Amino acid sequence: CFFKLPSDSFKYLNWHDLEEHDVRGNQLRCPRVREAGPSEEELFFRGEEHTLKKRKQVTETEEWQKKLQENWENCAELNLSFQDLGDLYQVENFNRILRRLIRVEKLWLVDNSLTDLSAIRLPRCKELNVSKNHFTSFKQLPKIPQIQHLSLAENNIMTLSGISALRHTPLESLILKRNPCEFQENYRQLVFSSLPNLKTLDGVPQLPEDCSPPEINFLSKMCAIL
Repeated sequence: CFFKLPSDSFKYLNWHDLEEHDVRGNQLRCPRVREAGPSEEELFFRGEEHTLKKRKQVTETEEWQKKLQENWENCAELNLSFQDLGDLYQVENFNRILRRLIRVEKLWLVDNSLTDLSAIRLPRCKELNVSKNHFTSFKQLPKIPQIQHLSLAENNIMTLSGISALRHTPLESLILKRNPCEFQENYRQLVFSSLPNLKTLDGVPQLPEDCSPPEINFLSKMCAIL
C-alpha cells in the first residue's frame, strides 16, 4: 500500500511560495533554480491535480512581496553552481537572479553550460568562479569592475584576445587551466603584460621570466625591416 507524503502537494512550489516562513534569498547559500512546473493538463493526466490547490493568481502586491523576500540585491555570497539549466524557464530565472546581484562579492557559477553573460553586470563582485562552462572568449564574461579573483578553468577560450577588458580591474589571481589559450606561445608573459595587477596565474605566482615582454618572432622582425 502506498501513501502520498504530506509534502507531495508542495513539490512544484518555489521556496518563497510557502507560507509562514521568513527565509530570504540572501540567507540561502546554494539555491536551486528549478524547472517550470507542469501545466494543469499534465497534472490531471498524472493524477496530481491535488497540487493545484496551491496555485493562484498573483497580485502586484504579492509579486512585490515575493521580490522583497527573494532579496537577491542584498546577497554578498552565493553559489549557483551545478544548476543543470536544461529548461528555458530555468535559464530565464537564472539570468533574472544574476541581474539582481548588485551587491554580491563572491559568486560561484561552476558547471552550468554558460556561454555568454556579457549582458550581466556584477558591480561589487571580487571573486567569481565560472569554471567548467562553455565560454569561448573573455568578451562573454559579465562586467566585473571590482574583480580580484577569477577562475575560468575548463572552458573553451581559444585566444587571449579580449583579456584587455580586465586590464583596469584589481584582478590579482586568474585561473585559465585547461583552456586552449593556455598553449599559446609566451602565454604567461602575454597574460601578465596585459594585466598589470595580476600576481598569480593558474595557481603559480609571477616568476621573473614572466615579467619580460614577449619576444617578437623572426618573421615579424623581417616584416618590420621590409
